[in-house]
Amino acid sequence: MSLNQAKRDEISSILQQTASTRRATVPTLEEILYQPISVLDHGFIRVIDYMGDDTAIVQAARVSYGKGTKQIQQDKGLINYLMRHRHTTPFEMCEIKYHIKLPIFVARQWIRHRTANVNEYSARYSILGKEYYIPRAEDLSVQSTTNRQGRGSAMSSEESAKVLDLLRKDAELVYEHYEDMLNQDQEGNILDPNRSGLTRELARMNLTLNYYTEWYWKIDLHNLLHFTSLRGDPHAQYEIRAYVNILLDTIKKWVPFAYDAFIEYRLEGAHISRTGRLILKRLLHGEKVTQLTSGLSQREWKEFITLFDLHYLENSAS
Repeated sequence: MSLNQAKRDEISSILQQTASTRRATVPTLEEILYQPISVLDHGFIRVIDYMGDDTAIVQAARVSYGKGTKQIQQDKGLINYLMRHRHTTPFEMCEIKYHIKLPIFVARQWIRHRTANVNEYSARYSILGKEYYIPRAEDLSVQSTTNRQGRGSAMSSEESAKVLDLLRKDAELVYEHYEDMLNQDQEGNILDPNRSGLTRELARMNLTLNYYTEWYWKIDLHNLLHFTSLRGDPHAQYEIRAYVNILLDTIKKWVPFAYDAFIEYRLEGAHISRTGRLILKRLLHGEKVTQLTSGLSQREWKEFITLFDLHYLENSAS
């Protein structure tokens, strides 16, 4: 992770300021406010601002004033009920704003979730810094043969070394050409006073997708939880899951009751189809069930037996 001196000075100045308020604050989240949390090699996440806490969720559900007279366990129980029965509106009453630095290819996945307010660093206005993502050798894998958008087995050390070398060479070369087309370096200094540089909006187009961008990302809690459930799934790309792990940690600090309910009923819970529920009933009654008699496709059957650790059924005869 890298922050320039001006940004570090800005954060230091902000951290020295205090303000009194009547709105809800969360001490555990206040402790990390504005502080960059490292992700990947040059990325980070910073919590910039937030609105609401667990109490705000309860208030919205009860349409009550203040904290009222309800006990903590009753509040926790209500949040569990809301999460369990998918009553999502009360969770929308909490919002949080992040400053995130991430590789462009991760940003392009991220932005598909159209439920947040986003303002991204403009490479039309400013020169993009020379920071690009290089994976760790252990994170390089071959293409999966069963999932067109997934990773398969790990690459050999020789193949990994070749890939990493190509990534570095390409990233260095395109940035050299980027500066040459701009006729400026990353600090904005003119390289050759005798010629004009290409406009920034065009010069940026040759940069590789592993270069870093930044944005401010503001989202309500309901949509944030939905985002983390999808991008935190084991089948999601490793690089975006690295960011989700940090997001989850900030959610835990911010709304611990909602976080616990989310882990219990969503992230580590399971959704089962009508046919799957009927299969479970048949198995509990001692009936022999195979993929051919289950009513599920081969893929659904594999997912079902993996979900409930019923691998002994894989070799059941039809």
